[in-house]
Amino acid sequence: MSIEKFQKLVSTVVPLPIENVDTDQIIPARFLKAVERKGFGDNLFRDWRYKKDGTPNPDFVLNQSRFSGQILAGGKNFGSGSSREHAAWAIYDAGFRVVVSSFFADIFKSNVLNCGLLPVQVSDEFLSGIFKTVEDDPSAQFEVDLQAQTIRNIKAAESVKFEINSYKKECLLNGYDDIDFLLSLKEEIVAFEQA
Repeated sequence: MSIEKFQKLVSTVVPLPIENVDTDQIIPARFLKAVERKGFGDNLFRDWRYKKDGTPNPDFVLNQSRFSGQILAGGKNFGSGSSREHAAWAIYDAGFRVVVSSFFADIFKSNVLNCGLLPVQVSDEFLSGIFKTVEDDPSAQFEVDLQAQTIRNIKAAESVKFEINSYKKECLLNGYDDIDFLLSLKEEIVAFEQA
């Protein structure tokens, strides 16, 4: 399944300054019945987002109209716990393209890259600056430039670089999943076989 190309994004941020958010909090296990990547966004953070009677929890950030955007900023150690791909699918299906944290669980980081989400790991200090900026002004814009590997807090005029695997970077820039990447090398593979 091809993914959407990612090059540069300018967006507001949805802040979730909670540390140690695990994949069961991102998408509870009872919602893992489907095998397609669609439909999981409705249950993103389900147990925090809704009360036991099914009504929206007004205290949760996704239910507050002042916060919106395609960038989700989570606290340190985001995506820990089980290796379920559905957590990445839920975040993507809810409309996010970037997840920012000061630390990601390795398997979660791999899963988000595989579905077209960009994990941006920053320092604790820069992450705190994001949360402060957004709390002061929810309309503050941030720029994520994959080619330059930078994230910029436009309002604070601060920018930092982030790391990404070069193969995954190429895949995101071109909208390739693993199969698309191999198909892009078809002529080289054929030439190698013939040699």
